Amino acid sequence: MPFGKYEGRFLIDLPEYYVVWYHNKGFPKGQLGLMLATVYELKLNGLENLIRNIKQRYPK
Repeated sequence: MPFGKYEGRFLIDLPEYYVVWYHNKGFPKGQLGLMLATVYELKLNGLENLIRNIKQRYPK
């Protein structure tokens, strides 16, 4: 996340309530909004472990 309370976190690591809040408020325009919408869909469908597994396999 590039700003705010969760600055520096991966989007997939944002708390679910925060991503849902963004969904209800409206995602920002541009690439960040698209990525947040994707994270919302992953969390909604219980697929966030797909991304977590990729993170574990390919650390920084």
